[in-house]
Amino acid sequence: MSPAPMSSRPLKAAAGTLTAGAAALGLAACVTNVEPALPPGWEEITPPAQADIQALVPEGVDHITVGTNPPFPPFQFKEPGGQIVGFEMDLARAVAATMGLDFSIREQEFSLILPAVDAGTIEFGASGFTDTPERQENYDFVDFIYAGLQWSKPVDGDDVDPEHPCGLTVAVQRTTVAETDEARPKDEACQAAGEDPVEVLAYDTNDAAATAAIVGRADAFIADAPVIAWAMERSEGRLEPIGEQLDAAPYGFALAKDSELTDAVLAAMDYLIESGYYEEILAQWNIEDGLLTEPMLNAKPAASAG
Repeated sequence: MSPAPMSSRPLKAAAGTLTAGAAALGLAACVTNVEPALPPGWEEITPPAQADIQALVPEGVDHITVGTNPPFPPFQFKEPGGQIVGFEMDLARAVAATMGLDFSIREQEFSLILPAVDAGTIEFGASGFTDTPERQENYDFVDFIYAGLQWSKPVDGDDVDPEHPCGLTVAVQRTTVAETDEARPKDEACQAAGEDPVEVLAYDTNDAAATAAIVGRADAFIADAPVIAWAMERSEGRLEPIGEQLDAAPYGFALAKDSELTDAVLAAMDYLIESGYYEEILAQWNIEDGLLTEPMLNAKPAASAG
């Protein structure tokens, strides 16, 4: 297993919108949520409460509120009516239902979510958090998927070699690992070898970065694999993946360190996996790779994570 990279979400919120130029071209609907946001056939999946898991819920906890920062599709983003949707929201809601608790979503600046966990104003963060050793020093993560970086390109574009992108233009979301750990180091390596640099186009959102590739402004678009898969579907096949995922790492719900709620959330994830609800929820979002086969805490199987 590759070492977990730093967060695929920016450390500070980057909730910008699609550039006006792209919208003017009529391409906003390709990869953003100005079209119906939920996948065809989607329905809310609500598992029944499990008495043994309810018994693990700390006294006084009768509601689960999660903090999130859209847009980061398909993890979380807004549909045209303003409701926050996404597969991470569906999983968090199912966890709450299994625990027999009501559920709500609180939109926050990304940089304020973990402090809200510390303050106890939300039960956990659900906003595309990569479960890293650095974060584990202060928080516990109940993981829900593995994903790595994925390169993509326009289907009618030139061939792209991710191992040798010198002279190419690549689009990324600003301050994500796609920029800091992939595109920028590749640019530095090209320049150090005396070759043409990689022009890195850093956008506030993955939507805008994907659109840059679709309209031919960039030769390639780099993002987390689920984000690429979502962009490919929403672009009606105008993007295609290049090669395999890189540096797969776990994503998880962020709870306070040693929280009394962690055991209940872990047990809920265990039930969702064993019962098939977990796979069913992800299948609605066309997510088939990186699924867990057992509950995981802080990037380890829960039984050995203590």
